[in-house]
Order: sequence, then C-alpha cells, then structure tokens
Amino acid sequence: MIAKIGKGSNMYGAILYNQQKVDRENGEILLLNKIPDTMNGRYSVAYFNKCFEPYLSANIKTEKTVRHISLNPDPKDKVSDEQFTEMAQEYMERMCYGNQPYIVFKHTDIDRTHIHIVSTCVGIDGKKIPDDYDHPRSMAICRDLEQKYNLHKATEQEQKQADKIFKKVEQQKGDIKSQMASVVRHLPKYYQYTSLGTYNALLLFFNIMAEEVKGERNGKPVYGLVYVALDENGNKVSNPFKASLFGKDAGIAQLQKHFEQSKEKMKSNPARLVLKNTVELAMHTTNNEREFKKQLAEQSIYTVVRRNDSGRIYGITFIDNGSRTVWNGSQLDRNLSANVFNDWWNNGNKPELKIQNNPVSKTNTMDNLPTKDLFEFIPQGHSANFDSGLFSLLPDAQGIDYEEEQFANRMKKKKKKGRRL
Repeated sequence: MIAKIGKGSNMYGAILYNQQKVDRENGEILLLNKIPDTMNGRYSVAYFNKCFEPYLSANIKTEKTVRHISLNPDPKDKVSDEQFTEMAQEYMERMCYGNQPYIVFKHTDIDRTHIHIVSTCVGIDGKKIPDDYDHPRSMAICRDLEQKYNLHKATEQEQKQADKIFKKVEQQKGDIKSQMASVVRHLPKYYQYTSLGTYNALLLFFNIMAEEVKGERNGKPVYGLVYVALDENGNKVSNPFKASLFGKDAGIAQLQKHFEQSKEKMKSNPARLVLKNTVELAMHTTNNEREFKKQLAEQSIYTVVRRNDSGRIYGITFIDNGSRTVWNGSQLDRNLSANVFNDWWNNGNKPELKIQNNPVSKTNTMDNLPTKDLFEFIPQGHSANFDSGLFSLLPDAQGIDYEEEQFANRMKKKKKKGRRL
C-alpha cells in the first residue's frame, strides 16, 4: 500500500473536491472523526468547513494548514469498507492526528478503490502538529498495515526506482561531461516521456538541454542530438556534447523508440487519472501560477510552462516524480491544456469551479457500483532530489511536441548546419 500526503491551505477546496466525488456517485463518506453528527445525518461542504474553523482560526503561524492524504492498496487487494475505516483510524492515530477532526472519503472513480482523508495539522491550541518525519513514519505504518491486513507489499521495482536520485549539473564542480552522463544515461530507465519536448522539460531540471542537429557527412544526411549544460539562469555553459558520448540510449534513434514505448505504456497507466485529479485540485485551491506550482511541487509534481516572446502560454507539462512519468496538460485532459492556463494566468479567467449545494448523506450506499482497482504511485519520501527553484527558467525551455508547433518553428531557425556527429 502506498500513502501520499498533500499539504495545502484551502480547506474548503479540499473538502469540495472530495464531496464532488460523492455527489457524482463516485465516492462515499466512510468516517467522520471529531466532527459532530447532524440531526438528519446529512452533511454539506459548508458544514464540514465550519467544523474545521475553530482549529484554523486558532492557527498561530502555520502556512500549510490542510492535510489531504490518500491511502492506495495494490490493485490486487480487495479491501472492505470496514477495513478501510480501521486502516484510516490506525494510520491517523499513529501519525498523531487521532485527536484531530478528519473525514475519510472512499473514491471509486478510477481503476482502484482507495481512500482520501481530509484533516488539519493545527491543533485546537493553534500549534502545529510536528511533521518533520511524516514520510518515513507514513511508510513504516503502510508496511505494518500491509502485514496486518494481508495486503500486497510495495514492489521491489518501485523501491529501486524511488531510490535512484539524480543530481543537476553544476558548472563549478567541473567535469561537466561526467555530471551530464550520470543523468542522460539513466533517465530512460526510470522515466516515461513521449516527445523531445517532454524529454527536454525533464532534462531542464538537471541544467541540461538536448538539441537536434541536422547536416551532411560524406554526402549523406546526418540527424542526431547534442547535449548542452545550462547554468541556473538557463544560459549555455558548455560546448555541445555528442549523444554518442553518453551511450546509445541518449541518441535520437533510441529515444524515438523510447517515445513510442512510453506512449503505449502511458495509454493505460492509471497514474494519469491520479495526476489529473491532483492538478484539478490545485487549480481549484490556488489563486495564481506561483501558488499552483508550489502546491504541486510539495507533492513531487513539477510544472513546466512554455511561453512565446509575447508571454502567451502555448505549452504546459507536468513531471510526476511519483509515477516517473511526464505529461503534457492536454494528454491529461483537454481542460488542462495550455490555452486554459493562458486564459487563467494571463487573462485572469480562472476555470470555473462548479459548487454543489446539495447536502451529502454520510450513509450514501455504493453497493451497485462496480469495485475498481487503481494505480500505484511512489510516496513523497521516495521522490527524486529535484530543485523546484529551477522553474523560474522554464519559459525559455527548448523542445518540440505535438502541441508546440510554434516553438518547433522557432527552434528550426536555431539549428546548426553541418555539425559532425
């Protein structure tokens, strides 16, 4: 079982996100802790939000007051509502949230039934519940719950992938080629990406850029890649290195095979729906680009924004370090395309959040819905060692993919002719 801990500041948005699942008959409320019952057993977002107000109002200086936790069994596990409830109670108790108000929602809208828990890290005294060791403690609890409820363990492959830590290139450390090689040689083994554009979005995190090269050698056309190191401001700080210096996996031919293989794998990758939900939640609970990126970064999801010379957003890419996949917004959903974010961040037209005013019954039944299985993602404690501050450079990112024709045209003008590979 995998747990993922989200931290934010918008309690109403977190509750609404989960309640909408219930309203659409894709979810159910399993448990209310430290939240008073109503006379008729029916509940609304406003009521739930009000129950958290005494804690949030008492807050002394905590910025991220909301905890949005998901517990995700293996697809092969069949977990009853009673077991989900018991696991949620034990998990929250051992995470020191047992005396906090919290709501346990069951989600059935994607391919594995799982639960979300909404709570606050602020005690009634206004002080923050310590969370310095949240992730290792969470992982230990999950291992114990796996054994107690006879659940499948997180796979060794996930552990190995999670343990691989890539480091960005730093010019001052010298031997740039070796630094680049430690990244370029191994990325295809750990990440899935479907185009040169998404590949470059990932490389940018490590201060690296891949450039296409076309020319002739002995009268024959040559097409390949070179890699260039960047500084913290996105400026080139090295001569180009031939892809062949980093092995065949770094070359254009092998990369194109990787793109095609990734496309097939990502078609059925359930992490897409999880990422889609997480991005949508961030849209609903943040007010601007900076807050949006920061909230996702706290969940090991990084946002690449591409702008043209006039500042218009024409591409947006999400790097999910949990599932080790890279997605363009339009791959997740047409409502997450670059145009939507351009309209929000450049024109001030935030996507509409449809608020449901219908009260929710705690006793909604889901007996007629099929039991589904879901995805697996790596907990934050296993995420790669990325520096989210690099995102200030992203408008200058180089790359090509299907939604970046304008960028492709600009890049063609910069290609160097006749370079020998």
